[in-house]
Amino acid sequence: MVTDKVRAELHVNGRSYALPTQPTVVVCVDGCEPDYLAQAVATGHMPWLQRTLALGSGLMADCVVPSFTNPNNLSIVTGAPPSVHGICGNYLFDTATGTEVMMNDPKWLRAPTLLAALADAGQSLVVVTAKDKLRKLLGHQMKGICFSSEKADQVTLAENGIEDVLGLVGRPLPDVYSADLSEFVFAAGVKIMQKYHPDVMYLSTTDYVQHKHAPGTDGANAFYRMMDGYLAQLDALGCVIVLTADHGMNAKVALDGTPDVIYLQDWFDAWLGTAKARVILPITDPYVMHHGALGSFATVYLPDGVDVAAACERLAQLKGMEVVLTREQAARRFELPADRIGDLVAVSERFTVIGTSASRHDLSALEVPLRSHGGLSEQRVPLIVNRKLPGLDRARRFRNFDAFELALNYAQG
Repeated sequence: MVTDKVRAELHVNGRSYALPTQPTVVVCVDGCEPDYLAQAVATGHMPWLQRTLALGSGLMADCVVPSFTNPNNLSIVTGAPPSVHGICGNYLFDTATGTEVMMNDPKWLRAPTLLAALADAGQSLVVVTAKDKLRKLLGHQMKGICFSSEKADQVTLAENGIEDVLGLVGRPLPDVYSADLSEFVFAAGVKIMQKYHPDVMYLSTTDYVQHKHAPGTDGANAFYRMMDGYLAQLDALGCVIVLTADHGMNAKVALDGTPDVIYLQDWFDAWLGTAKARVILPITDPYVMHHGALGSFATVYLPDGVDVAAACERLAQLKGMEVVLTREQAARRFELPADRIGDLVAVSERFTVIGTSASRHDLSALEVPLRSHGGLSEQRVPLIVNRKLPGLDRARRFRNFDAFELALNYAQG
């Protein structure tokens, strides 16, 4: 519902949005388990957020399952689930070509983004993302500034709508495996807001810190203290700010601290024969040092002749599984495109992850006990706005992809 003070101007993917009357910033904090914020606020590391929770609006929301980066970022910028926009993982099995591929190419998108629609409506847009894997998806058909921290040294006016980002931000190019990659996103957002005064900005970080540091630890609190400082600067510039996350994060370890892994390809090979079934891990991306490509969600393509319902029931009995669904059940429950998932979808319990074969996962780079995501246990995320939200039905189920609806339809004043 749009308040009387703000008239809806855009219709995108079945939703209506008002054009902003104030500079508006939506922030997706990768891997932001709500407890990170609670611990940091309670110990005095986030004074801006503490004030915002008192004076603005602090809500809890559900992210998209699988609780991975690409599906949720695209849900946030389209205002719709994967069944609409088509991005159902970081990685998928392309049945048309018989190959496993990354879902980084805009050809996989099935719906327009609100960002592109806002730009077409005459609004000035900025997108800054930590990893370059998201840049082309987020910036698809969008006129404006769009670049990644990872490739900030390679920006051009023609490709990214801006040049000399390193000079503007005054920080060196960050390492992809560092907290600096996310700090560069915030620092760039502040500098660009100060210099260019865009109407709408979308900032998306990386979860390197969250994979390595539990809530309340020194490493986590340092990260959220840094973030709080930049958000305070954006607030001081008059911005409407909505903060949410693409997914939560949990420890995925046994009692002895080692990764608690179900090697699902090995399990199917032992049952059906080698390479008869195909297990796909949608968490897979080029940056696996901090999670070893292990998450709590997998999809399985079965060979012809296997009873899918029987296979579903058998897999569901496996220790560590939370839920196993057929393609149709998963598409309905998790709002996924049925043609881009396997015959089965498997979701593991909170402390357990799913792998393919033990021989295919190199865990030697894990410096701390495994922390990861992907399942129902990482679905709860924060949804925080630095404004009161008059007229909002707070009894409804909130999703992280309500972020722009709250920002544009309720928070403009």
